[in-house]
This record gives sequence, C-alpha cells and structure tokens, in this order.
Amino acid sequence: MSDYDVLRVFCGANGGYGNELGVVREGSVMPERADRQEFAAKLGFSETVFVDDPERGVIDIYTPSVRLPFAGSPCVGAAWLLDVPELVTQAGVVGARQDGEFSWIEARAEWAPPMTFRQYATAAEVDDLAVPPPGERSEMGVPPDEVWGRVYAWAWEDEPAGRIRARGFPGRGDGVDEDEATGAAALLLTDRLGRALNITQGAGSQILTAPQPGGWVEVGGRVFLER
Repeated sequence: MSDYDVLRVFCGANGGYGNELGVVREGSVMPERADRQEFAAKLGFSETVFVDDPERGVIDIYTPSVRLPFAGSPCVGAAWLLDVPELVTQAGVVGARQDGEFSWIEARAEWAPPMTFRQYATAAEVDDLAVPPPGERSEMGVPPDEVWGRVYAWAWEDEPAGRIRARGFPGRGDGVDEDEATGAAALLLTDRLGRALNITQGAGSQILTAPQPGGWVEVGGRVFLER
C-alpha cells in the first residue's frame, strides 16, 4: 500500500522542522488493527493516523509499536488535513479549529500518556542532553509493575513570556529515539503549569498552548503537506 499523505506538524515559523506524520485517508482499505500496526512500523514515523470517517473526523492512531488512544501531533495534523470541527479518538472527542497559519485542537490532560517531566535550569542544558536509556519509570501514577520510557526535558527560555525549550524522548525502543515535536507532552505541561506556553522542541519545531475552562487545553501549530 502506498496511498498515504505525509505531513509535518508543529513546523517552525519558516515552515521547516515539524514532526512527520503519516495519514491514511481511506482507513477502510486496512481495517484490521494488526495490519495498521504493521504499516505504522513500516513507515517508521512517530505516529501514523488512519481516517475511518473523514466527515465525522474518526481517526485511529499508531506509533511504530503501539496503538494510542490520543496523541497531539496526529490530532493537529488530521484536523488540518480534514478541516473538521472535531475529531473522534479512542480517548474522546477532540475539538478542532483553524486560525490563520495555525491548526488547533482542544483536549484533556488525562488523555495523554504518562511521562516523566524533567526541568533543567537552562535551555543549553536541554540542548546538550543525550538520549536517556529506555524504560525509566514515569512519575505520574503508573503502577509499580509497569514501566514507561517517555521523558520530556524542558527549561524556561523566558519565563515571564511563557517561552520554553524542550526535547521529547519516547523510549519505546521502536526506532524513534527522539520526537521532533510532542503535542501530548505540551498539553500535560500546560495543565501542570496552568498557563499558555510557546514551546520550541527538537531542532526547531514550535508548539503553542493555552489552558481552557473545565480542564481543557488547546494545542496548536503549523502543518505542512510534505507529500
């Protein structure tokens, strides 16, 4: 199968960088989960989305190794590509809107997968980090017999302005050692800090966030069609 789109989500201001996302617009051609998982592994992107109903925005999300109930980059990218007011994910209904050059989603922090947050004193320390070993425990309520490798390293670049430098390490052992942009982590960090953020992640991706009433968080970024 070769009928799929490749997007870059959370691109920088010049249109560069961003997290690569595979999107299979006709999910019906590959209905079985095992086949979808195999295809996502073959593509090797951080995530691949299968669209099961383009009018209702029903999507199914996979990394190269696991199915995800929710993820930020896939939802922002799918919302931009489908141009729908909401997306239906396994976790719940995600609000979506387009605002000029930015595509936005609205979701809940509890939908994001657990991860370990590590704050550093300076952005330079984040820049200099090596990829951490996989299998480190999360600090977010994971039972003792479970291990999560997701680590999100961050530091303030300008705290009054809400500007953050970050890097994300999924730690799944599936060939993706570092995420260029991680919308779910940005959502969780925004929920923790309770304020809008402007995050530079990876080599130069940009993620914007804003807390909303009732425990919701908006996450937005630029999306470009690569192929």
